[in-house]
Amino acid sequence: MSSERPRSALKIYLDILVTVRDEGNTKPTRILYRANLSHDRLVKYLGELTGKGLLEEKQEDDSKYYILTQKGLEFINQVKKAEAFVIGFGLAI
Repeated sequence: MSSERPRSALKIYLDILVTVRDEGNTKPTRILYRANLSHDRLVKYLGELTGKGLLEEKQEDDSKYYILTQKGLEFINQVKKAEAFVIGFGLAI
């Protein structure tokens, strides 16, 4: 049995947003592999993140891709600050 806890929704959001930040215009398949998600979960999380204005969905010819919004970048920065704060107490998010 693995001692690792399942990832929280917050960690999954962060994994997706950081992937899009690092990759630029990012296709869903790339996000799926980098964030290690099933297709169903990816669709769910992408919908939530675009709905909250953290990601923007773009369409070009036959391909769809995602870009990080300013709000998404601010979210990453704030979560990273909170994570550093929590780690300072010997805990994990």
